[in-house]
Amino acid sequence: MQALRQRAACAARRVRPTTSVKNPRTVRTYVSESHDHHHHEAPKVEEKLGTAFYVFAGAVPAAILGYSISRPGANGEPSSLANFMRGFDYFAEDEARNTIRTQMLEQAAHDKHLFNYAGQNSAYIDLKTPELIGQGSPWAVPAGHVPNLDHVTEHYRKQFHAEEERKMKKLAAKA
Repeated sequence: MQALRQRAACAARRVRPTTSVKNPRTVRTYVSESHDHHHHEAPKVEEKLGTAFYVFAGAVPAAILGYSISRPGANGEPSSLANFMRGFDYFAEDEARNTIRTQMLEQAAHDKHLFNYAGQNSAYIDLKTPELIGQGSPWAVPAGHVPNLDHVTEHYRKQFHAEEERKMKKLAAKA
């Protein structure tokens, strides 16, 4: 701060005129001009309190009020702010709403899977979104770094055939 103040004072000295208009060679001094016998005082200006004062004066009681309503009661009961927030249905139904949304998304994925593979005689793959198995970012992939996912496909194919064999044995046992 000291260096900033020194630079500001230096700049102010450069800007301030040091010579008089009447005689440019004499340096004007700003000492008391009592020899004129005219005491000119600076005009009286009413200094008002700034906006910052009123903001601060309002923030102090607001902070005290906010602190007092956020504190829990003497016997451990919830604060009045917590009770006020619990009054909103939006916060009370968060978990139920999230569960419903998750179930809707799972059902949509299941229906999409059924529609995609309903008329085909291909093997059923137990995945929610089978089209995403080989997906990846096509940008910034160095040559030769695309993973080989044949082992994943083979795993699900074996799992499908094992499930089909189990179903056939179960049907044969019933017949």
